[in-house]
Amino acid sequence: MSDEHPDDPGKALRALRIAADRTAETVARRAAMSPAKLSKIENGRVLPTVQDVDLILTALGVSEAVKAAFPEAARGAATEATAWRQLRRTGHWKHQQSIKAVETRTTVLRLFQGQSVPGLLQSAECVDVFALHPELPEEAKARTVAARLERQAVLYDPGRAFHVVICEHVLRWLICPAPVMVTRLDRLVSLSRLPNVTVGVLSLGRPMPDFPMTCFSAHDDRLVIVETFHSEITTRDPKDVRLYLSTFARFDAAALHGSEMRTLVEGIRDEFLR
Repeated sequence: MSDEHPDDPGKALRALRIAADRTAETVARRAAMSPAKLSKIENGRVLPTVQDVDLILTALGVSEAVKAAFPEAARGAATEATAWRQLRRTGHWKHQQSIKAVETRTTVLRLFQGQSVPGLLQSAECVDVFALHPELPEEAKARTVAARLERQAVLYDPGRAFHVVICEHVLRWLICPAPVMVTRLDRLVSLSRLPNVTVGVLSLGRPMPDFPMTCFSAHDDRLVIVETFHSEITTRDPKDVRLYLSTFARFDAAALHGSEMRTLVEGIRDEFLR
C-alpha cells in the first residue's frame, strides 16, 4: 500500500479506493454510509472515526495485511470517544444502522452486559420501551425501533457466532412492565437455543472474577466498543482488544450456560408472573 498520504486519512482512503477501482457510490453503499459522507471524508472535511475507517477498508475488500499496514494517521486514533449527545444529534436510528454495519462484518461477536439485555437479544416490546425517549419525535422513535430490530437478522446467519454474558441483576431490574419483562426473558431463552448463540448469566450467588465496570462488545479480535455514561468508546488498539477479550473470557468462564442458565432465567421469569 502506498504511503503517499500518511498524514491525511481522507486522501489515503481515497487513494486506496482508486487503486481498487471502486466508485465512491459502491464503497459508500457497502460501508453503510451516504456518498456525501464518504466524499467529505475523502476531501478532508470530516475526520473519519475508527468505525468509519474499518467499514471503508472492509468495503474496499483490502486484506488484513493491508489494514495492518494502513498508516496510523489514516486509521485515526487507536481509541476514540463519541458522546451520546452527539449521537442524539445525528439520530439514534442512524447510530443503529452504523452498529448494524459493524456487526454484519463481524464473524465472532462477544457481548458483555451489566446494564441491560443486549439490543440483539431484546424483544420487540422491550426495544420499543427503550426507544421512547421523551425528546425523540415520533418518526425518530419508529425509525430507531425498526433499525434496532433489523440488526437482529444477523443472529440467524449460521456463519457467525455470538457469545453473550449478562449479569443476573440485569434480568431482575424492573425497567419494563412485568408482562414485557416476561416476554423479554422468554426471548432470551429462545435465542440461547440457536446453534450459533451462547448465552451465559453471571449468577448473584457465585463468585465474580472481576468487577463489571462497564459494558462492551468485541468484534472478532480487531475492534471493541465500550459503553460509558457519557460516551461510546471505540478502540482497535491491539493491547486494549486483548484486555477486553481476556476479561470476557473470565466472565464467561464464571457464568451459567445451557440448561443451568435457562433454569435460572425461567425462574426469574416466573417471579414476574406472580
